[in-house]
Amino acid sequence: MSFLWPISFLSLFAIPLLVLLYLRMQNRRKQFAVRYGSLGLVQQAANGRALGSRRHLPALLFLLGLAILFFALARPQMSVSLPKVEGIVILAFDVSGSMSATDFEPTRMEAAKEVGREFVKRQPSTVKVGIVSFSDNGFSMQLPTNDQEAILSSIDRLHPERGTSLANGIIISLNTIANATGQPPIIGMDVPLDASSSAPAPAPVSDAGDSAVIVLITDGENNMDPDPLQAAQFAADRGVRIHTIGVGSSAGTVLEVNGFTVFTQLDEATLQQIAEITDGNYYNAQTEEDLQVIYENIDPQLVMVEEKTEVTAIFAGVSILILLVAGMISLLWFSHVP
Repeated sequence: MSFLWPISFLSLFAIPLLVLLYLRMQNRRKQFAVRYGSLGLVQQAANGRALGSRRHLPALLFLLGLAILFFALARPQMSVSLPKVEGIVILAFDVSGSMSATDFEPTRMEAAKEVGREFVKRQPSTVKVGIVSFSDNGFSMQLPTNDQEAILSSIDRLHPERGTSLANGIIISLNTIANATGQPPIIGMDVPLDASSSAPAPAPVSDAGDSAVIVLITDGENNMDPDPLQAAQFAADRGVRIHTIGVGSSAGTVLEVNGFTVFTQLDEATLQQIAEITDGNYYNAQTEEDLQVIYENIDPQLVMVEEKTEVTAIFAGVSILILLVAGMISLLWFSHVP
């Protein structure tokens, strides 16, 4: 427990002074009763003898209430574990050329972007969202933030490019999380680090990193090195879950992309393994409606966050209650407050 105004503890020195004052008043009352023998004082003394040591109870409660009230003046704080939905979510979009296919309205890319926007808008301010795009390379489009306008602007800038490297998408996502949480970046696997090298200096380590997840959205099979399963193991080693979303059919289909006819096939087995390695989930989206439902099922986890909370009101309430009880007892027994 800590205190905002510890200087207020000096007020507690008033308690022993009040105790001495009370004892002095009791002695004077006895002296008056013996010296003058007035009816009122004799009757009051008789009442006091009938109550015995209980006659001091109102005064003791009054002093206890004052002591707690003086303690509350120091504004005590306690560390309390509160449940909160918070963490980091990285939306990693496949921007390979096949994402411009029109089997989703208006295209796979635009459908994924629109559902991504709705997902971002539903997140509480305690959740930070980052945007990563990947094709044959990976780029951090937006560092994790709760600035929804910046996030939505990054999604708007996504557009189809070239091939598909799932490993690039995973590693750049992990480095984006590392940049936000103060962890060391992953180097190696021949993954370009253009985005992380130009990013701002890492922020202090945050508990939010413990609840970081990556949502990997892709419509094709991995056709470039490095190995995506090795990248998934990096994520598992850092405690980052990867939810994979496959857009399209695992049986394969012929699509028209920019005037060319191409065959694209969803590699469900690899996406399922990536999710399994990292304790995430795999989803398959055949339509825009499927994609919407999938996003609604992906939410940051509930974590317990320890925060310092001021508990002055609790102590003040207890002290007032004790003072009221002391006053009621005194009125019932002696017809006056202590």
